[in-house]
Amino acid sequence: MKALKNHVQLIGHLGADPEVKKFENGRMMARLSLATNEPARGKNGEKSIRTHWHTLVVWGKLAEICAKYLQKGREIAVEGRISYRTYTDSEGNSRLSTEITVNDLLMISGKRAG
Repeated sequence: MKALKNHVQLIGHLGADPEVKKFENGRMMARLSLATNEPARGKNGEKSIRTHWHTLVVWGKLAEICAKYLQKGREIAVEGRISYRTYTDSEGNSRLSTEITVNDLLMISGKRAG
């Protein structure tokens, strides 16, 4: 079970085109917004779908692939780990950001219809 610590697998659709940054050292980073859905029930028992949004961070060669082939609506599967980052917002408040650092990515489908 040790190998399962901090291990995340998600399948979902991209909510936007990748945001790509290239750093001075030549390293590339892509930030993706992934929507996953799960069934839920309302107060009166009615069925619905609950959408969760995840911020994905991809580095290196995999980030280059994301920049070249991924676009909003594309269904992907990712494997990675949860990362936490703190930062100070424009008003001076300390904030915590939860991200998934992606180790592997699989393109499942083309752009979603609609």
